[in-house]
Amino acid sequence: MSGEVPSRSGRARRIVRGPRPEAVPALVGRACAVVGVLDIAAGVFPRFRHSRMHALAEVLPGSLGPFAAALSLSVGVLLLLLAHGLKRRKRRAWRAAVALLPAGAVSQFVYRHSVIGALISLALFVPLVLHRDEFKALPDPRSRWRALANFVLMSAGSLALGLVVVSAHPKRTIGDPSLADRITHVLYGLFGFEGPVDYEGSTSWTVAFSLGALGLITAVTTIYLAFRPEHPAAHLTEEDEAQLRALLEKHGARDSLGHFALRRDKAVVFSPSGKAAVTYRVVSGVMLASGDPIGDVEAWPGAIERFMDEAKAHSWTPAVMGCSETGGEVWTRETGLDALELGDEAVVDVADFSLAGRAMRNVRQMVKRIERAGYETRVRRIRDLGEAELDRIRRAAEDWRGTDTERGFSMALGRIGDPADGDCLIATAHRIEGAARSASGRAAAGDGWADETPGQYGDLKAILHFVPWGTDGVSLDLMRRDRSADPGMNELLIVAALQAAPKLGITRVSLNFAMFRSALARGEKIGAGPVLRAWRGLLVFLSRWFQIESLYKFNAKFQPRWEPRFVVYRASGDLPRIGLAAMQAEGFVSLALPLPRFLRRQAPAPRPCAHSIAEQGVRAA
Repeated sequence: MSGEVPSRSGRARRIVRGPRPEAVPALVGRACAVVGVLDIAAGVFPRFRHSRMHALAEVLPGSLGPFAAALSLSVGVLLLLLAHGLKRRKRRAWRAAVALLPAGAVSQFVYRHSVIGALISLALFVPLVLHRDEFKALPDPRSRWRALANFVLMSAGSLALGLVVVSAHPKRTIGDPSLADRITHVLYGLFGFEGPVDYEGSTSWTVAFSLGALGLITAVTTIYLAFRPEHPAAHLTEEDEAQLRALLEKHGARDSLGHFALRRDKAVVFSPSGKAAVTYRVVSGVMLASGDPIGDVEAWPGAIERFMDEAKAHSWTPAVMGCSETGGEVWTRETGLDALELGDEAVVDVADFSLAGRAMRNVRQMVKRIERAGYETRVRRIRDLGEAELDRIRRAAEDWRGTDTERGFSMALGRIGDPADGDCLIATAHRIEGAARSASGRAAAGDGWADETPGQYGDLKAILHFVPWGTDGVSLDLMRRDRSADPGMNELLIVAALQAAPKLGITRVSLNFAMFRSALARGEKIGAGPVLRAWRGLLVFLSRWFQIESLYKFNAKFQPRWEPRFVVYRASGDLPRIGLAAMQAEGFVSLALPLPRFLRRQAPAPRPCAHSIAEQGVRAA
């Protein structure tokens, strides 16, 4: 049932064979997709056969054949759309398929006179009914933005399929219409109007009904998605956040990623005792947790069980990104899932850090050079900054982000300067010139003194933000700098934070996560085998887009100790899907439609808490 567990020395992978996904829904979903393709082919490429029904079809009104073709085409498109939902055991997909399959069977028999085609549809209908208890999964969280995405995708698909419909009858087409004429005919047909392409006999009606059916499907699905009840994306309620903060206050020192559970775009499940919790977000059908469970280790199994129950109820694929060795052992033991080493976290022990020595020569020289260029640093708690300076830092961090998408999920908080995050640490770099530089040594920290230097953000040139890791540690959240600043800002601020740490009661600092670090480190050593070298070469190639090698080398500058992190998954076949979901959550891949800035959802305003309100009252007094 189980094999080796991951160890820090051997980096062995724990192999635990867990329960496989239900075979019946997966098989039914694939069969549904096949039947959908057959129905589409029946509607687009009709072949009337000489049968007993043929004579009756000739004397019936001409709309019978075209109507049946449109019905077959419509059923085929809808079955393709439902196939994925059936694989995931969705109850609504099952209900729709049970209604559509008999309609597809009727269209196959009436239009194509195909007994075999009708039997194929009915052959899928029977197991759907017999195994109806397998399809009980609840619907996913949703928003009305999916209506816009559906309209764009369905319109593009209808246009492409419509061109096939228009071009599928070359022997009955009058003249030689151009591609522009055919596209125009499709566009007119989707709205129920006649286009410039003409056909002989009843083919014109067949094409018109088929195009009209495609347009109707696009309109109906879009209207349904736009007006169905909205289930917004996951978010923490104030009560959930307060309970998580209480757990972190007691057990936050256990995991450097614990504070990131307070991201407000996550949902949470608590153990029955309330002493442990797992936070997650659902991305493309993957229930993605990050880090270890929050709270008492003895209560972790209860929270994990609730997490797995929620995944099963919605037929989500469970996965955990970046859990520790202890977390991976508990997850695999309690759930039967597998664990695979994902990379290493760089942790610097403040007491052991020094710029002296040959190993730190490059960092030492870079820091000295930047300081001589007129830069100075300040390291403070968020609660010690004034509101005006905090606002300037927020605006600078937003402007210097470099991408439209806010990156980070498992190791990012997603906000700066919230009143509830007063223990967060912020390191800033400032370019001091002329009189402002000489006066900076005498000036006290305040809201307005940085404005002595001209510029949109005063003399502010770079920002590092850390979140608490228990009471004696911090974990790096984000790194932002002005693109016009000298290179080396991040090294300067990390060194400044490490040097200021003892005065702030900080004994350990968690830096960036280095994905596949061990493969990169071993692959560049002498004696590495061809497979390891090839794997390292692939990682270096991917680093052009995902900063895999650069993050590893940047972290290695500070001589950290490496703590392994793992991904927990159900089956090897789920890994590509989990990887895509993780990249979506982290902001590296976006499948959403690009929207103008003024239409994007704004980040929620910081929520005041009782502690911050009382603290502001004391300051005012």
